[in-house]
Amino acid sequence: MASLTAASVQDSPPSATSQQQQSVRPVKRSDTAIPPYFKALSGSLGGVVEACCLQPIDVIKTRLQLDHAKQYKGIWHCGSTTIQSEGVRALWKGLTPFATHLTLKYTLRMGTNAVLQTALTDPKTGHLSNGGRMVAGFGAGVLEALVIVTPFEVVKIRLQQQRGLSADLLKYKGPVHCATSIVHEEGVLGLWAGAAPTVMRNGTNQAVMFTAKNFCDKVLWKKKEGDGQTLLPWQSMISGFLAGAAGPMATGPFDVVKTRLMAQARYAVAGVDERTRYTGMVNALQRIAVEEGPRALWKGLLPRLMRIPPGQAIMWAVADQVTGLYERRCLQPAP
Repeated sequence: MASLTAASVQDSPPSATSQQQQSVRPVKRSDTAIPPYFKALSGSLGGVVEACCLQPIDVIKTRLQLDHAKQYKGIWHCGSTTIQSEGVRALWKGLTPFATHLTLKYTLRMGTNAVLQTALTDPKTGHLSNGGRMVAGFGAGVLEALVIVTPFEVVKIRLQQQRGLSADLLKYKGPVHCATSIVHEEGVLGLWAGAAPTVMRNGTNQAVMFTAKNFCDKVLWKKKEGDGQTLLPWQSMISGFLAGAAGPMATGPFDVVKTRLMAQARYAVAGVDERTRYTGMVNALQRIAVEEGPRALWKGLLPRLMRIPPGQAIMWAVADQVTGLYERRCLQPAP
């Protein structure tokens, strides 16, 4: 009788509870996550397209931030004056270092962020908290600022601040000549002028941007990574635009200080050797606020808002299509 009871228990079908327990298994991140190298590729392609489209706005932003004498009356006046005095091509000054730096920056940013997000994801549930997402974004921003952004922007800003049509009047003849001249005159560290505010700006920007982009995708389009769905380009552009809008307002002072520190030589070029106007990030913040007023710390904000959100919209439109291709072909749908 006992043997029959045992046999009946063994032969009985599993209960609904046991089936549910068997179906709930730890989610493997590798099954639903896009690999870092593919995210890096998507970022590099998006960076090339963004640089070509938005370089003129970046040139105008830089010139407004360096306009101590208040030569320009606004964005349109700055742009028209530049075209009249130097030609249309002047709006694309510094495009080579800008495009190169954007491509490398987005490659490093997207790849590093993916690696950090994987490391911060709960291995049992596959869940990444908003705090973890912000930490991953901040880490990616700090790394890109130190490795790529600072030296490339130093060269770009030095080229953009030059005036005149004749090549004989220009101190720097091109990106390579500019970089070698800075190293020769100011030392290797001259290429890392303004590193501190750049780290703060980029770290904060990326922490906000990655978190906001994920939030917009979920709320607006019910999209999450690994679900096998690809956003339409216009959907990616809306999410990217909104995600890229918050950072400039929060990091405006860091961007102004970064530009001022990068534009000045470590020592005065003409006359007797003199110490630089600003000795560092804190000194620059204080002096700009006192000498020019607190509003000067947000100089160039409107051009930044005209450049960064559209730039993020363009970049994410390209990047989401590339990663979407991988999701459709290689990933198991996320639960």
